[in-house]
Amino acid sequence: MHFSHREIFLKHIAQTSPSPLNIEVEKAEGVYIYDKKGRVYLDFISGIAVSSVGHQHPEIKKAIIEQLNKYAHIMVYGETIQEPQTAYAQLITQHLPSTLNCIYFVNSGAEAIEGSMKLAKGFTQRPEIISFENAYHGSTQGALSIMGNEFFKTKYRPLLPATKIIKWNDYNALNTITKDTAAVFVEPIRAEAGVLIPSKEYMQALRQKCTETGTLLVMDEIQTGFGRTGKLFAFEHFDIVPDILVLGKAMGGGLPIGAFIASSEMMQVFTNQPLGHLTTFGGNAICVASALATLKVILNENLSNKAKFIEDYLQRHLKHPAIKELRIIGAMGAVQLNSSEQVMKAIDWCLKNGLLIDWFLFAPDCIRLAPPLIIKENELKEGIVILIESLNYV
Repeated sequence: MHFSHREIFLKHIAQTSPSPLNIEVEKAEGVYIYDKKGRVYLDFISGIAVSSVGHQHPEIKKAIIEQLNKYAHIMVYGETIQEPQTAYAQLITQHLPSTLNCIYFVNSGAEAIEGSMKLAKGFTQRPEIISFENAYHGSTQGALSIMGNEFFKTKYRPLLPATKIIKWNDYNALNTITKDTAAVFVEPIRAEAGVLIPSKEYMQALRQKCTETGTLLVMDEIQTGFGRTGKLFAFEHFDIVPDILVLGKAMGGGLPIGAFIASSEMMQVFTNQPLGHLTTFGGNAICVASALATLKVILNENLSNKAKFIEDYLQRHLKHPAIKELRIIGAMGAVQLNSSEQVMKAIDWCLKNGLLIDWFLFAPDCIRLAPPLIIKENELKEGIVILIESLNYV
């Protein structure tokens, strides 16, 4: 019996929601996605901040093919010298503060969070990890333990002990950080909470409290990194330096990869206790080659500045009476409406009219905007026209 791809998808591939988008993808190129029926969708979410340099970028394709012709996987990560890894480490550390000089490659953002949690505990010899309300750090059990929303955690308890969730933007809550705290995990821009942007003063107070107590400040830049907010990394907006930087999503240009970066002194934790942290596929040569090409494109094409252009354009042109608040930093935006019902109607209307947008886990009354950083002005205009029409509809 012959089944369609849609039937196989629904029957044999695990679903993460009761109502998937159900776009049967044929190809994607630039800022557009094409389905099997020839319909075209303007991508305004970049696979949730992944495809920042668009789809099928020629420099990335070239790097992947060149590496594919050499080798893909040699040995468990950290055992052999591989040029994609060394070239990437050299390039990225040139664009980071001097204390962030040692990189550990993994497979995803969530795995980078897990490795960072182990590193912080191992280095400080302290038990406690603190994070913030409505924070999202991944879905594995360690990352889930520091997620700041109980709805997604309840069914999976017990989770890690010695974790605390504190209030955001509350200076008094910073006193929860003590000499028992190994690390504080924070998103510099609170993505899944609906693009909430902290003040420089608050972030500097958090940095100071961590320094005073000997607590490591871990910056989760999985969603905000690589130019998305108008800086190469969002922590640069606040004139602070994290102790550990966590990366993922846009890092690989569409291929699965993540990393965490700290000082070489700190990373000795995993060397001094041999095999203290392991990953089989972390640092896969093809994924790192793609990541290296992606970073070069972001730097060479100055896509951080392009993100600032996108921010300015959206601020000037995205106006409608249905919008309660528009929060944008770089190419990362939240369009707050009156209800989650309005948001879902707008998403559905846009999908039917060729625009791909989304919502936020902890801000369901907000539309997510995260277009590729390579998007052109006429393409931005095209998307905004459709989005405003959807707001007329809802």
